[in-house]
Amino acid sequence: MSGRVFRRASVANPPVAVRAHGSTIVDADGREYLDAAGGAVVVGIGHGRREVAQAAADQLATLAYAHGSAFTTEALERYAQRLGPRLPLDDPAIYPVSGGSEAIETALKLVRATQLARGQQDRDVVIARWGSYHGNSLGALDLSGRRPLRAPYESWLGRFRHVSAAYPYRADTPGSHAMGDAHALAGELEAAIREAGEGRVAAFFGEPIVGATLGAVEPPEGYWPAIADVCRRHGVLLVADEVMTGFGRTGTWFAMDRFRVQPDLLVAAKGATSGYWPFGFVAASAEVWETVTTGGGFVHGFTYSHQPAAAAVALEVLRILEEEQLVEASATKGERLLELLRARLGDHPTVGDIRGRGLLAGVELVLDRETKAPFPRSRRLVDAVVRIARERGLLLYSGTGNANGIDGDVIVLGPPFVVTDEELTRIADGLRDALDAALRAEGVSPERAASRPA
Repeated sequence: MSGRVFRRASVANPPVAVRAHGSTIVDADGREYLDAAGGAVVVGIGHGRREVAQAAADQLATLAYAHGSAFTTEALERYAQRLGPRLPLDDPAIYPVSGGSEAIETALKLVRATQLARGQQDRDVVIARWGSYHGNSLGALDLSGRRPLRAPYESWLGRFRHVSAAYPYRADTPGSHAMGDAHALAGELEAAIREAGEGRVAAFFGEPIVGATLGAVEPPEGYWPAIADVCRRHGVLLVADEVMTGFGRTGTWFAMDRFRVQPDLLVAAKGATSGYWPFGFVAASAEVWETVTTGGGFVHGFTYSHQPAAAAVALEVLRILEEEQLVEASATKGERLLELLRARLGDHPTVGDIRGRGLLAGVELVLDRETKAPFPRSRRLVDAVVRIARERGLLLYSGTGNANGIDGDVIVLGPPFVVTDEELTRIADGLRDALDAALRAEGVSPERAASRPA
């Protein structure tokens, strides 16, 4: 009996990807796909960069593996030194791992280690937000507020607490667990901290700009400074999950740069190696690092943490981002993408909101623009849009359940920073055409789609 792959793909027999370049992926039949999502909003520097492959090969040929409990490596030390000035923390220290979920798990343990080193043994409560995504391992999933992903595993979850999503567009939607006022959101967090009990809350986790779950949702003005103030006054560590938003995705090196807030811990992955190697890290402020290292240390580790080839790849990606000014390109091209989306879809009867920062954009689909009523999940409209676009050579990323945990459709766009203007135009045109085709496949004209009964 032959072996087989337990597929992640939603299609039974997905095409076989064989090569890629720039913003394009090519399958075994020679068909090209414009990668409008950068995979899962991962690829920043573009596909097919041979200099990154060479950096990995050079490191592997010199030293492929040395266990992090016994050695450090030149590649890792160089990367930490080069990265430090880019991070929105003072004199940071990084703990490198193999991806975003591992990085979140590491951050959770580092939170606990910090509070123990401070003598705060009772601080074991962690708060996150509904409408968030922090990873798929059990701890990270429990922290996440993405209810469709939690549902099969709810009986194994429940140790972490959640407050409302900072989601202005859905602030008045029943069942959304969303608020749109910065003062009210900060007040809710403070109330949750007090409800848990004085000296009980260890940390608050949040995505600076929410990625896949809600679709490029930016919080209301003044939100992050207000949240940081609440955390500081109550001795709560502030953890920024920049797995999706980091390394230029939102037009600045890190999304927290935009809000001028320094977290205690920052979690990154995805764009750090642009998909060329499984890699992520937690960056800790100098205060956290000093507290932990002088107060008992950090009991934690993975076989593939502190991996030298991963560090070599990350260092080369960092060089490319800097020398080719790709963070700046993300900002300017992101403005162009939003301009094109608004021109093509701004008046579409099933598009409720178009939003984004840098090359992270979201298009929320609605049944009724006036009431913001979502499409029911049973209609599976966004699934059809993604499938039709893929069949036409355009790769999109989607989210569901954003309106109330079950219903709601959003398209997420995150192309590589090397995307051309012609490709940006193709993305906007292709999304509009796929949406119209999906509606017509239901026997409804796009002009009347929103009036069709659920």
